[in-house]
Amino acid sequence: MAGLPGAARARSASPGSPPALDGSFLLSPLGGLMGAQAVLGLLVWSLIAATTYHLHAAYGWVMFVSLFFWILTLLFFVTYLLQLHQKFYMIPWPLVLMIYNAVATVLYITAFVTCAAAVQPTSWRQWDYNRRAAASFFACVTMITYGVSTFLSFRAWKGLGSNAATSQVTDHA
Repeated sequence: MAGLPGAARARSASPGSPPALDGSFLLSPLGGLMGAQAVLGLLVWSLIAATTYHLHAAYGWVMFVSLFFWILTLLFFVTYLLQLHQKFYMIPWPLVLMIYNAVATVLYITAFVTCAAAVQPTSWRQWDYNRRAAASFFACVTMITYGVSTFLSFRAWKGLGSNAATSQVTDHA
C-alpha cells in the first residue's frame, strides 16, 4: 500500500512534509529586494573586511551592522523561499518583516554615515581608501533597499496592497 500514488499525495500534504521551493517568491518584490540586500550587504562587509578595519573603531560598527543584517536577511530569505513562514502561521510575518526592515534601515543609516565620514583620502594605503569608499557607496544603496522594503512591508502589514476585488464590501444592509 505504500506504493500507491494516493499515499504519496496524502503524505506530501501533511504538516510534516518537507519544505518546497517557492519560485514565485524570487520574482516578487520582496524576494528581489531580499536578494539585492543579501548581495549588497555581502559587498559592504567583504569590502570592509578586506581593509585594516580593526585599526578604526568606526569600521567595526559598519562591519557589525552589515554582517548582522546580512545573516538575518539570508535567514529570512531562506524562510520565505522554502515557505517555512506558512508552517509558523502563528507569527505575524508582515509585522515582523516591517520591524526588521525599519530597524535595518535606521542602523544602515548610521553605518553609512559612519563609513562615509571615516573615509580619508590621505590613507597610507590607497586600496584601503578605494575599498572604504566603495563600501560607503554600497552601504548607501543597501540602506535604500531596506527603506523600500520597509515601505512595502508596511503596506503589506496594513493590507494596502490588496486589489479592488478583495477589498469590496459584500454586505449591503
